[in-house]
Amino acid sequence: MFSLFKSKSVLKDLIPEDHIDIHSHLLPGIDDGARTFEDTLRLTKALQGFGISEFITTPHIIQHVWDNTHEQILAKKASTLAELEKNAIAVPFKAAAEYLMDDQFVRLFQSGDLLTLKDKYVLVEMSYINAPIQLYSILFDLQVAGYIPVLAHPERYLFYHNNFNEYIKLKRAGCLFQLNLLSTVGYYGGTITKIAEELLQKEMYTYVGSDVHHDNHIAAFDQKVAIKDITPLKEAIANNQFFKFG
Repeated sequence: MFSLFKSKSVLKDLIPEDHIDIHSHLLPGIDDGARTFEDTLRLTKALQGFGISEFITTPHIIQHVWDNTHEQILAKKASTLAELEKNAIAVPFKAAAEYLMDDQFVRLFQSGDLLTLKDKYVLVEMSYINAPIQLYSILFDLQVAGYIPVLAHPERYLFYHNNFNEYIKLKRAGCLFQLNLLSTVGYYGGTITKIAEELLQKEMYTYVGSDVHHDNHIAAFDQKVAIKDITPLKEAIANNQFFKFG
């Protein structure tokens, strides 16, 4: 008897050969991602094995937690690239940052240039506890300064799950949404997968990211996608070509 249901896709099989990953934590010893260069090397090779050909890694900048400066991030990128080349890995590798939207972030974009994904596209995040009180003021001022906010993993902000209109409000405020790919396989829990699916169905995501920190994240790419319609997911994955180097 033939099955009435299509077999689900394995996540890594949905990654095209020339994919550009715009969200990861591959720089060693700088945040909660790779701890050592050996970690960086292993994670980079694994992501290349999925079809990722270019990397924009995005260490956290979080006041009093990960007080990374632009200079520190760029210096770490340079030393990491040198080590990768020593290990026969010559891969397009750029460093941006994942900025927590707080008062320090406002000072950064008002006083100097941010580390962007491309042009003026900047990756931003919120606390998982609550949105910043001045969120819409920050987003407005950021865009007045000429930047385009790309909100990392909106599906993971639990405080929005019972008020879907807030997602619509964020989109209207100029936010582009970046899906964490692992949200589609249930890595962060079924509720987050459900929200990710709803956002996908409403075509609210523009881009995707691996958000890889460690080996457990890599292993999860072998899991099957838990959402029913993968067409909007494939479209969001394809949109990452916008960030192609050169």
